[in-house]
Formats: sequence, C-alpha cells, structure tokens
Amino acid sequence: MSDLELGALAADIAREAGELAQRRRSEGVSLAATKSTLADIVTDADREVERLIRDRLRAERPDDGFLGEETGADCGRSGLTWVVDPIDGTVNYAHGIAAYSVSIAVVQGEPHPEAWRGVAAAVCAPALGELFTAVRGEGARLDGARLSVSTEVPAGALLGTGFGYDPATHDGDLAMVRRVMTMARDLRRMGSAAIDLSYVAAGRLDGFFERGLNPWDFAAGAILVQEAGGKVSRLERETARPMLIAGGATVHERLRALVTGEGPDA
Repeated sequence: MSDLELGALAADIAREAGELAQRRRSEGVSLAATKSTLADIVTDADREVERLIRDRLRAERPDDGFLGEETGADCGRSGLTWVVDPIDGTVNYAHGIAAYSVSIAVVQGEPHPEAWRGVAAAVCAPALGELFTAVRGEGARLDGARLSVSTEVPAGALLGTGFGYDPATHDGDLAMVRRVMTMARDLRRMGSAAIDLSYVAAGRLDGFFERGLNPWDFAAGAILVQEAGGKVSRLERETARPMLIAGGATVHERLRALVTGEGPDA
C-alpha cells in the first residue's frame, strides 16, 4: 500500500469506529473498570471500538504491528505499526461531553515515539462531526480542506493543555500553567489530547502542552501538527511524565523555553 492508501484506510476505519462509539454513547455508557485511578475510567465501548479497529486492520494489514490503549502491543513483520486510542477523552464520553475522538496513526520503525516516523493519521470526533487526516508529505486536512498551524499570535497564544488523573501530579501541572500563562491569551482544557493537537493543526489553538501522555494519546495528533507545518517535541523523556509541546515554530520555541526554564521567556 502507498502512504495515501494507508491514510485512506486510517480515515475509513476511524470514521467507522467513531460511528460505533457515538452509537454506543446514545445507547448509554457502561463503566467497565478503572485504569490508573478512580477518575481514569474505561468503558465497555472503549474495548468494543478497539476490537473493531483491530479486526479491520487484521483483515486488511495482517503483517502490521499494533499498539492500542486497551489491548496492548502486537509485533508485526512489515515495519509498520498502528497506534490506536479507541476513545480519547473517555471521561468526556462517559459524561456526555462531545469532546472525544477516535485516534489512529500508522508509523514506520520501532514502536516507540522516539524511533518511529509518522506515515498517516486520522482523528475522528464523531459527536463534533469532524474527521482530521494527514499523510506523510501530503499535508493535513479537515474533511478534505487543507490545514495550517497558526503563525502569528499578536494578542498572545491560545493554548491547550491537560492534567493527569493522579492527584499527586496536580500541583506540578498547575505550577506549569502559571509559567506558561505569561505567553498566553487564554487556556483551553478539552479533555482529549488528540482533539487538542488536531485543533493546533487547524489553527484553532496556537499551541499545546501536557505532561504524561501515552504514545496512543498523541501519535495521530502529532502527525497532523507536523503535516500542517508545526513542530512537536517530547521533553524530559527520561522522566516518568515527559512533556509534549506542539505549535507553530514561534509558539513551539516559546513553550520550550518556559517549560525547560531556558531562554529569555523563562
């Protein structure tokens, strides 16, 4: 398959998975378990949606690897791995808030963010009626329209972020917000990193920062931002909670300076 064909497959599966997630939400959500903390929930729909995605990929791409939030990793033989979050924003989903998404990326190389190269991505936000897609070297799109990150922020940057579910991390997260607000017009916290990154790619947000994201949280969104002309970095990778920052070149560098405490903005 060409990169464009892989992108088309990602988009098709994300759309189908999004329709299933939305249908299950309309039928009523059943909580299946907790993850790291009581606040970090998983629904029966998470598992069903990931199963649909795995089954589609097993039928279409049996030699590819898979890395999913709910069912873990399977090594492949093709050098490609599909990185999947079946419902990013599960808490929003469970509470009937529309900011949730299906996030699917296909990457080349070792199944680790520092080792892979993004090939294609799709983020479907079914309750918002939007499908974001990207293909390596072909740009990022929203329902077919070309996307571009914002480049001018004269009134200050509109930034997105998120907090971890572990209460022990909240003081550090709030301290980081205080530092970053020196460059911000305002802050948005939508509860789905995949949507946040999609919004950066679309120029709706000027930048994004968050600690402790898992690979499936940002794999697709990072490809979208990069293909829309932006930059994405993972900082402090040796720690338990690396920092992800994304945005156009200027916002990205100012975020880096504030996060690391280096440079004139820190």
